[in-house]
Amino acid sequence: MNKRQTGTEYEQRAAQLLAERGYRIMERNFRCRQGEIDLIAEDGEYLVFVEVKYRQDEQMGRSTEAVNFRKQQRIIRSARYYLLCHPNERERPCRFDVVAFQGEEAELFQDAFWCG
Repeated sequence: MNKRQTGTEYEQRAAQLLAERGYRIMERNFRCRQGEIDLIAEDGEYLVFVEVKYRQDEQMGRSTEAVNFRKQQRIIRSARYYLLCHPNERERPCRFDVVAFQGEEAELFQDAFWCG
């Protein structure tokens, strides 16, 4: 399986995990010049921008370590662009969640980082 297929598989697993926890998936793989957002979902009143990270093992570090400051900034810029393109969503509270897979183990980090 190549990297794109692996990414798609784990994004699908993340979407399923979020749906089981009551999220409603609105969009997958939102792309713009600023970057990409893996999943955009609703969780109650929140509009949630979700980054999905997978690491087979810890040889390359933990999956959460891959969502570093630079990656966060790309996601934030992409989220701002999304809100610019969807003016009806601008008034909603937003947050950034991360679904991290370490091997087959998944962990959800709500409010993983902030844009302030």
